[in-house]
Amino acid sequence: MSNNTVWFVLLILNYSLIVIAFRYFRHYGLFAWITLASILANIQVIKTIELFGFVTTLGNVMYGTSFLATDILCECYGEEEAKKGVKIGIFSIIATTLIMQVCLWFAPHASDTSSTALNAIFSLMPRIAFASITAYMISQNFDVWFYNYLKRRFPQHLWLRNNISTMTSQLLDNTIFTLMAFWGVFEADVIWQIFATTYVMKWFVALFDTPVIYWARAIHARSQAATSD
Repeated sequence: MSNNTVWFVLLILNYSLIVIAFRYFRHYGLFAWITLASILANIQVIKTIELFGFVTTLGNVMYGTSFLATDILCECYGEEEAKKGVKIGIFSIIATTLIMQVCLWFAPHASDTSSTALNAIFSLMPRIAFASITAYMISQNFDVWFYNYLKRRFPQHLWLRNNISTMTSQLLDNTIFTLMAFWGVFEADVIWQIFATTYVMKWFVALFDTPVIYWARAIHARSQAATSD
């Protein structure tokens, strides 16, 4: 199976899981998803792949859906709940980084078979995590503000505020993260490919998630109507 095919499988899987999380657990499910996305995307981004003929990193789908989660929170529960989701994401990245750095201090037993792999993954996390926290904090808070601004300006156009706020925030996030995480690690042309391809992938994630946010709003509206009855 080619990387391109696997990418679409991963995209559908992420959308399906976030739908399940919201369907059964409402805003708590979105908070859980933001936690998962924050942790797993920072592990996935370590892996460099070729996708659609370009060099990029993993993590763009998982991370992109965290913006979908905050947009659903904004739409259904308001700005304060969305900001809470952003804070949960930041805490998740910090906590994972601190815990795993302490875990790396343990001397492995002679029978151990995974210590080298754990070191390879998590020894890179402080730099990745610092870049991710900085980019996440700035871009996600901007996304929440911009989404609510567009909601006030264009209350009838959910697709517009969802796509414009996410695509703008993703550009901000991608610029900050790529420079902080990979400058001096890869050659300039590789960094540019990672930046361009990752942003395009996140752009498609934002574009394709529009039916999901419409579905989430409809589910929330039915739930509110049932409660009021």
